[in-house]
Amino acid sequence: MLLYPFSVTLPVAALAAGLEALCGYPAQLFATISHPVVWIGSLINRLEQTFNRPEWSETTRRVSGFFTFLLLVGIPVGLTVFTLHIGYMLLPSTVMIGVQAIAACTLIAQKSLWIHVKAVATALQQTGLEGGRKAVSQIVGRDTSTLDEAAVIRAALESLAENFSDGIVAPLFWTALFGLPGTVFYKAINTADSMIGHLSPRYAAFGMVSAKMDDLINLPASRLAALCILLASSPTQWRTIWATVWRDARRHRSPNAGWPETALATALGVKFGGPRIYAGRVVDDGWIGEGATTATLHDLEHGLILYRRACGILMGGLLLAAIGCMINA
Repeated sequence: MLLYPFSVTLPVAALAAGLEALCGYPAQLFATISHPVVWIGSLINRLEQTFNRPEWSETTRRVSGFFTFLLLVGIPVGLTVFTLHIGYMLLPSTVMIGVQAIAACTLIAQKSLWIHVKAVATALQQTGLEGGRKAVSQIVGRDTSTLDEAAVIRAALESLAENFSDGIVAPLFWTALFGLPGTVFYKAINTADSMIGHLSPRYAAFGMVSAKMDDLINLPASRLAALCILLASSPTQWRTIWATVWRDARRHRSPNAGWPETALATALGVKFGGPRIYAGRVVDDGWIGEGATTATLHDLEHGLILYRRACGILMGGLLLAAIGCMINA
């Protein structure tokens, strides 16, 4: 059963998307109280240090990771639900929609993603390849020290597509379903996956549940993100983009990232993927998309334009759905 009707959750999602696109997360606020993701990360770090003991067997750590997952999701979501319950007792429902939207917009990353990817283009233009490598190293996990300009641009565009899904579409999708508790639910799992959902000796067993759950909750958003990118492109490309996504998305290591990445690559007429280096190890991924591997600065600028359009399509869809639900409520 939903905590709130769609006549509440959809306006919350639409308002949150609009607020974040306008304001982002103010630097002064970050300096004063940090960021909700940092708070969630601190909780995950404490739970991991307590319940992931290296001397325990793999089975024990897997079971411990399951109960840790319940805590790292249950604590922030429970606190959110409790706080909203008190809020609804004290304030009108319309005011609480605004309160939820303001809180939810802190867990969306439209503006910051655009700023970070735009910084790669600016660095390449102003300081050359070394500047581009440094800028793109802020948003990707691969070794950027040996990348040529085309590889730097591909890395930035891949990050743009993947984070459009993970950082924008997914939190708004769960907000549209459950309001602010849905945003917190998603962000807790997504943060856990980024911190402990790795196939390393320390985390492979303990973080398995977090990694699998992150794949599951990102599944609908990744398909929706690909659709938004498709709609943001030229209608003459729609058939090619859809056919290429259907063919190539499964080639990606992630069950979800391949969808928006293939859509953006094909819309730009380039290919993503290929070999790259993570922590000194070469990962030879297959190529996805339809076009050349030699991405250019023009492709990066065009990708940012498509990204802005896709965000606008997403916000427009949420707004229309919210208006429809409020009229019929």
